[in-house]
This record gives sequence, structure tokens and C-alpha cells, in this order.
Amino acid sequence: MMKNLLFFLFLFSVAGGEILAQAPASAPNSNNSQAPDEQNRIKVRVELVNVLTTVTDKKNRLVTDLTKDDFRVFEDGKPQEIRFFSRETDLPLRIGMLIDASNSVRDRLRFEQEAAIDFLNEAVHPGKDLAFLVAFDLEPQLVQDYTDDIERLSSSIQGLRAGGVTSLYDAIFFSCKEKLLFFPPPEPYLRRVMIVISDGQDNQSVHTREEALSMAQHSEVTIYTISTNRSEAEGRGDKVLRQLAKETGGQAFFPFEAGDLAANFQEIARQLRSQYSLAYVSTNLAHDGTFRYITIQPVNKNLTARARPGYFAPSP
Repeated sequence: MMKNLLFFLFLFSVAGGEILAQAPASAPNSNNSQAPDEQNRIKVRVELVNVLTTVTDKKNRLVTDLTKDDFRVFEDGKPQEIRFFSRETDLPLRIGMLIDASNSVRDRLRFEQEAAIDFLNEAVHPGKDLAFLVAFDLEPQLVQDYTDDIERLSSSIQGLRAGGVTSLYDAIFFSCKEKLLFFPPPEPYLRRVMIVISDGQDNQSVHTREEALSMAQHSEVTIYTISTNRSEAEGRGDKVLRQLAKETGGQAFFPFEAGDLAANFQEIARQLRSQYSLAYVSTNLAHDGTFRYITIQPVNKNLTARARPGYFAPSP
């Protein structure tokens, strides 16, 4: 059943799919060389919007036993019919690990490296999931391309050295465009995730924050951010990290000690295996390339759903 659902999600992704319907029977045409079955089929194009969502209760505990009827979906304020629904615990992951290697994180780099390696050991299932590593200071650098080899990923992380300025937005833009933007969508549907470890203080990027976010939204990437700031007061960098996570359906974490960092990574790993997949055909049929806002509402008002805030409609 799950395999069939994933197959349909692939066919009817936001990039568009086709439904084949039978037309009324008609008299054969001797001048048409097509087979009768081909003559009588009508292709109907639909755009299925697929949204992954995480649900928590008032104590921020994951809720994993909901059904389709426990959700309401709205696009630009208009209700949408949920066509497909499933609890996703084992979708293949494509993980981009982005580590700030600038001078500002020098004191905490070792703890970040150890926690990142532990996370990949827990989150990446060899033979199914893949991860890559990008380090950024003056500019983003692909240190390790996609692999499911934890040893190679670990060695790459351990080899990082801190120094230089920070190009956070360039790193996000590069990683999304070059490594996480898939078209047409893959089969089965892949969960695309980015883990950003940084202080959020960008002082070098060519691309703006808005451009980085737009590329992440085009790529349907969920960003989880982990702050390296030590101050208990939320500064400008922390606000940036919070926005990056919120605008992509992820979550921002603000650890103050090494032990907190490890716990944050464990929470991200749990969330990635405890999500719901909801899919609907938009009532807005226009191919105008605009950004459409999505709202996921649990029927139970005591629960909170977190998902990407929207998607870009097909272009004309």
C-alpha cells in the first residue's frame, strides 16, 4: 500500500502529472493509425501539492497517531480536499549538512563536529539515505558529496578548520540549487533536509537572505538551524536562524552547552521519522508562478502543526 502511495505521489507532484481517462466510444477512423485504446484516452493534467508536517502537543511532544480527518488544509485561505494521507516514518532522506567554519565558531567547532557525526550515524540509513557536507566561511565549499558512507562523512567533518568570514546565505543558495533541487521529482518522494550550524551572522554573501529562502522553497527543503551563539539574549543572528527554519517548515535550536547540542540533533532525527504526508490538488488552477500560502490546522486546537508555509505554482 505504501509503495503504491509513493508511486502516486511521484506521478502527481507539484511539478505536474497526468491522469488517463476513458473517452466515450466513437466510430473507428480508417485514416488514424493509432490503436483504439490510444484514441479513446484523454490526458488531464493535475498539480498535486505534497506537504510534510510535524505535529506537537502543548508540551512540545511529537504526536504520531493522527488520521486524515484530524487535519484541515487551506491554500491562500481557501479550504482544500486532502487526496492522499499517510504517516511517514521511513521516506528516503537527502540531507545537506552545512557547517559554519568561520572564526566566529572556532571555540565550539569541536563539539559541533562530534554532535554532527552522532546525528548522521543515527539519521542516515545506508542503502536508503544520502548526505553531503558543505563548509562555509569566505565561500561555500562542497567538502563531501552525496554518500551513505558514514565514515567518509565523519572524516570530512573532523577535517574542518575554522577561519575567515561568513557566507551563510551563499551556502544555503548553493546547496539548494546544486544538490537539493530535483526536477522532475524523484520516485519515491524524497524528504529534503538541511541542517545549518551557524551563528547566523552573514557578512560576506553575494546572495541575499530572501534569495536563499526563495531557493530553499523552490527546492522544497526543510531547514533546521542550530545556533552557535552563547549569549542567552536573542541577537540578530539568532533571529535570522529562526526565520530560515520557520519559512521552510523546520525548527531553530539554541543550545548553550555541548550536551544541549547533542539533544537538539537527536530531536531533529526523531522528527524526521515522525511526520505526516498530506497531498491535495489545488483549487487554484492558474499557472502563474506565484507563491501560494499553505496552512495546516489540526482539528484538535491543543495541537500545533509545523510545515512549509507554501509553494511556488507552476509557471505559465
